[in-house]
Amino acid sequence: MEHKDYAAHDAVGLAELVRTGDVTSQELVDAARARIAEVNGRLNAVVVDVDPPAVGDHEATSGGPFTGVPFLVKDLHQDVVGYPTSGGSRSLATTVATQNADVVQRWLDAGLVVLGKTNTPEFGAKGVTEPALFGAARNPWNTDHTPGGSSGGTSAAVAAGIVPCAGASDGGGSIRIPASACGLFGLKATRGLVPSGPLHGEPLGGTSTDGVISRSVRDSAAMLDVLAGPTARSPYLPALPVTSYADEVGQDPGTLRIGLCTASSINPSPDPEAVAAATATAELLESLGHHVELLDTQPFDDAALAKDFLTSWFVYCAHSVDEAKRLTGSGDSGFEDDTLTMAALGRATSPVDLVRAIEDRHHHVRRLAAFHETYDLLLTPTTATPPPRIGAFDAPLPVRLAQKALLTARAASVLRLTPIVDQMITENLGWVPYTQLANLTGRPAMSVPLHWTADGLPIGSQLVGRLGADGLLLRLAAQLEEARPWADRRPAL
Repeated sequence: MEHKDYAAHDAVGLAELVRTGDVTSQELVDAARARIAEVNGRLNAVVVDVDPPAVGDHEATSGGPFTGVPFLVKDLHQDVVGYPTSGGSRSLATTVATQNADVVQRWLDAGLVVLGKTNTPEFGAKGVTEPALFGAARNPWNTDHTPGGSSGGTSAAVAAGIVPCAGASDGGGSIRIPASACGLFGLKATRGLVPSGPLHGEPLGGTSTDGVISRSVRDSAAMLDVLAGPTARSPYLPALPVTSYADEVGQDPGTLRIGLCTASSINPSPDPEAVAAATATAELLESLGHHVELLDTQPFDDAALAKDFLTSWFVYCAHSVDEAKRLTGSGDSGFEDDTLTMAALGRATSPVDLVRAIEDRHHHVRRLAAFHETYDLLLTPTTATPPPRIGAFDAPLPVRLAQKALLTARAASVLRLTPIVDQMITENLGWVPYTQLANLTGRPAMSVPLHWTADGLPIGSQLVGRLGADGLLLRLAAQLEEARPWADRRPAL
């Protein structure tokens, strides 16, 4: 199967070709592998090869909604039996999974053929994908730039046409940020809708969820049907829709009232392209009959939210490092200095400060709920800048040396007294100040690809809904996709 024919279909379309016998599963797998061989050397998107079970024509009758369709999973928590899940860390590079993650099992039960695992920063801790273990993943629209993170390998692979959609996860924007950076669609589901077992109950205290990054809205909707719903190990019983999420695509979203906000305390001067992206989306929404109102002030305090987010994140990072050391016996040399710094900050966090950060989430929930009493959706840029260049967030040598000295001296308490936390907020969250809101509040949010810069780089617009508004977001996304199609806009790779 020629790449142009393969890439012309989304996952739903490819599954239909297998179902009707127009192509075989093996032809699709061969096309995907050929594309990996062609472009992955330039992108570094796929970092672990998976040898799937034999595929063949018999799969056309297996009944799974995505039977025979090639797929990639993220190398973070998305365990595949017999293969390592490194989380982008040298410490776990050879630790082999003994059971499939719940989401991976659901993808396999749906008939997807997992061919590999995608690049991610160490423990998914950054909005760019440049782990020391694998090296930087690169953006197909311009390989000098990041595809975002932490699902950067996934977004690069989908944008490059290796697979039509792929596994991702979102703990602070890690589906929406790379979707924005690569001109793709990304939906973060409502908290608790997608299970995280069997090894994890609530990653990052419930702020993280698995999902996909896709080229089409209907793929994301159908994939959510595959993933949604509890297991016997789930901590919650989520409310499921009366109909399928796939049925939401094409339904009228009604006339919505939407609040537009481009302001950010973290980044007081968002790039004009980010503002242009959100403004253009607002204009399109108004042309479709929705009411968009520019907000005078932020409906949430992103600077306070960022501190609460990072307080929990640092403690979780310390736990991740300690668990990796316990499982593998590795020392500090198995981790990047940035990770060790975050872990040290986590260990220096008092229990009272951690509980305060967790309790503050309810304050952010209340503020967003008050906003949603008036507005159906919040519209922001997905990111405050276009995708940065590779290495843009590398610490200068003097800073790295100072970090190393403090880590060597085990001076975590001294780290807390330095401006390092504020610097991390400004430097690492400065280009992504809008996305953590949906994670801390558990609300669904999506990034839609409706804008490209004059230099040809994508930048998305984010819409955040009420608790459980996943179906509404999919209805609106499909309406936007129909009004201004994006699937055929592809990088010249």
